[in-house]
Amino acid sequence: MKFILDHIFVVAIAVLSGAALLWPAIQPRGRRASALQVTQMINRGKTMVLDVRSAEEFAAGHLRDAKSIPLADLSARIGELDKFKAKTIVVVCQSGARADKAAKVLGAAGFTDVFSLDGGQPAWTAASLPITK
Repeated sequence: MKFILDHIFVVAIAVLSGAALLWPAIQPRGRRASALQVTQMINRGKTMVLDVRSAEEFAAGHLRDAKSIPLADLSARIGELDKFKAKTIVVVCQSGARADKAAKVLGAAGFTDVFSLDGGQPAWTAASLPITK
């Protein structure tokens, strides 16, 4: 106990740095799937790919058969996805941040089986998986 009191600043720095390292691991991000896992889901069928990037990003290249609804429009266009409630939905964006937000919107709308592509479109491309332009 005397050591902790004598070195309170060093102990505080150690505790804070440890908490900063743990924060990404405990932060709720939703369910994520790697490019390999998404490929397996698509091959099994009953999976719909939702691309929430902008129209320009979507036009530059996207997963085959992906439906484009930009994140800004998702709340207003959620009704277009009602027929896919029984399917697994994989949400794709550029980095994963927009996909996580979209997954929360979909969850609030009653979609239960929603995944975000971990790493976004660049992870898909880096895995040498096909894209459509």
